[in-house]
Amino acid sequence: MNTNLPVAIIGGGPIGLAAAAQLSQQNQPFVLFESGNQIGTNFLDYGHVRLFSPWKYNMDSAAKELLKMHAISLPDEGRLPYGKEIVDDYLIPLASLPEMKPYIHVNSKVHAITRKGFDKVKTANREQAPFVIQVQKEHSNETYEARAVIDATGTWQNPNPVGAGGIRAEGEEETSNSIRYGIPDVLNTERKRYEGKKVVIVGSGHSAINTLLDLAELPDTELHWLLRKKDVRETYGGMEDDALPGRGALGTKIQELVDSGQVNVHTPMFVRSITQEDQTLTIHGEVNGDETTIEEVDEIVSTTGARPTFDFVRELRYTFDPTLESVPELAELIDPNIHSCGTVRAHGEKELRQPEPNFYIIGAKSYGRAPTFLLATGYEQARSVVAYLSGDFDRAKEVHLNLPETGVCNSGNLFNTKSSQGSCC
Repeated sequence: MNTNLPVAIIGGGPIGLAAAAQLSQQNQPFVLFESGNQIGTNFLDYGHVRLFSPWKYNMDSAAKELLKMHAISLPDEGRLPYGKEIVDDYLIPLASLPEMKPYIHVNSKVHAITRKGFDKVKTANREQAPFVIQVQKEHSNETYEARAVIDATGTWQNPNPVGAGGIRAEGEEETSNSIRYGIPDVLNTERKRYEGKKVVIVGSGHSAINTLLDLAELPDTELHWLLRKKDVRETYGGMEDDALPGRGALGTKIQELVDSGQVNVHTPMFVRSITQEDQTLTIHGEVNGDETTIEEVDEIVSTTGARPTFDFVRELRYTFDPTLESVPELAELIDPNIHSCGTVRAHGEKELRQPEPNFYIIGAKSYGRAPTFLLATGYEQARSVVAYLSGDFDRAKEVHLNLPETGVCNSGNLFNTKSSQGSCC
């Protein structure tokens, strides 16, 4: 293989750009493909949401060095950024640097990756063949070659369905115009869609709680919360006793909202089907084995998490954990039934290896369906993988995470103002 070929990075979010910055620091050629029309498009989807972790943990070390080298000021490391600030104040300045910009391609969707002249089955001399990447651009289809591939595409664009059991509810696709997957900006750009409406929120994580807290600010809005958990109190966490103040504050706020009667809780509810009559929806499901319906619903917000997709790497030899769909070696470390966001043992290139040499899945996608991923973890993954690809095997092994034992998520006085109620890790 031509060792002068670049490393191809798929995904232009924080982790993909961190890998690019690390490669630049090591004087290794790279090319980065982002399917969106600009860098950081996933973060812009929830740009109104404030993160739990401060800037200190949301910037890659090599990226910071590049920015400093060009005398670009960095955000206050102790402040909690919004999603949009991650893009505007960090990713865009980073991607605009001369060491980065020429090698970044936006509006570039990767359709397929293979080995040159090799399908998935053929083995002999496979490792000597470069990777071939087919990319759909705005006005053309192009092919690139690379000596290694780093998949940092994340999972955000592949949300889990409303239906129970991990599959779409009957009628979910047909009623999708009334379903919002993710975290809507209900206090600003999407206010008219929800104000004065009957809204159902599906999911039990921080995204659901943040959405409920924002919706509660809208007048004349009827809220219904559907959870598969047996008891809504399972979502409250430790509240004031929580080692993570931001998460604890969320628990306290949502308990107050539930206790006030402003939100109607349906638990444990499993959605089976969604039907539409005139302009409203009816949700059909089960609660404790009994059939139940919620009628005259105007809007559904689905915050049930996300999952990875592997379509474009089908011709590569990849594998994943059968339960989490994570990188196999990470599964035991990130099982959400055991680990919180700050207690995942340090890991790097060795744990991220795939059966296909020089192909790596890093970032949120490496965690599969586990919800505990932190940017700081992804940055360390990128550093370790790039060190290995640069031939510095010792540095690749020296993996560590600078996180407090109980995690980096914190919010301090996050809930003092309405504008800061949206927050997540």
